[in-house]
Amino acid sequence: MEHLSRFLEAHPELRYIFTGGKGGVGKTVAAAALALQFAQQGQRTLIASLNPVHSLSSLFDQDLSGGKIRPVAGVENLYAMEVDASDVVARYRENIAQRVREFLRYADIPVDARPFVDIAVTNPAFEESAMFDKMVDVMLSEGEHYDKLVFDTAAVANAIRLIGLSKIYGLWLQRMIESRKEALSLRVQLSFRREKVMEEVQKDPMLADLIAMDERFKAVKERLVDPQRTAFFFVTLPLMLPISVVTRFIEQVKAYDIPVGGVLVNGIIRGDEAEKAQGDEYLQNKFQEQAQYMRIIQEQLGDLVRAHLPLYPKEIQGLEAVRRAAADLFNPDQEWALSLVS
Repeated sequence: MEHLSRFLEAHPELRYIFTGGKGGVGKTVAAAALALQFAQQGQRTLIASLNPVHSLSSLFDQDLSGGKIRPVAGVENLYAMEVDASDVVARYRENIAQRVREFLRYADIPVDARPFVDIAVTNPAFEESAMFDKMVDVMLSEGEHYDKLVFDTAAVANAIRLIGLSKIYGLWLQRMIESRKEALSLRVQLSFRREKVMEEVQKDPMLADLIAMDERFKAVKERLVDPQRTAFFFVTLPLMLPISVVTRFIEQVKAYDIPVGGVLVNGIIRGDEAEKAQGDEYLQNKFQEQAQYMRIIQEQLGDLVRAHLPLYPKEIQGLEAVRRAAADLFNPDQEWALSLVS
């Protein structure tokens, strides 16, 4: 096992960090602990929540809502943003609608644009596309202003689709650009002014928009697939369902060429805590159950495990609780957890 601290030391240029996992496994806690540790090391850090159900404000026990970048009080170099999903979707809907109307107008198609707009903005992946677009915005607009950008994503299935859009988005843009060029060329040819083809292509506002989108996407994709700059960390509990989800989706992330940074195991009952509660039958049974799952994690995920977090007596809330989690996450002495595997 290469511990998290050593992994990060071996990747000094790492800038874009994503956390994902099944709902309720502690993704936000892991993301906050990572971001806090980076900030405490003197690195200017932004943690951005892409999860529609935000919990950064609750976790840090301060108001970080509103969709704006805000400094986290009490921590130098740490900034946070809870992306307002409703605002992002509304803006994205208007953006798409404007493009559809422009396309129909420029193509001289005399039809009502509203049905086409409705189709474009009511497909099942629309909200995920909007969040992906916002992620692109954050990476491009803020990427150079921070040493580390930590993205707290939604439940793992949504996160995979979100990041997987990076591949689909590029293919779609390329096809749209080629189709637009072909349509423009035909239009000019039919008007018997072949020499005007390139002139028409260059001044077409929709094509210019598509090319700008494509260039923007390529810039982000270059970052997303770079193992020196990007890492996706999966968070799991020592339970069968979260382990199965992580194991399955790690392969999907790899299929999109997104670098896997590793696995963080959360909510482990410490051996010394179990010894203190010898008379607690429930706790003893859970401790033994976790030991079995820890062995499964070792067998199935092996060298990808980077760090462990213990099960805390109270919910993590407030800056000091996050500091404690960060200290535990980055502590290379993990014998208390590894002993469960043996």
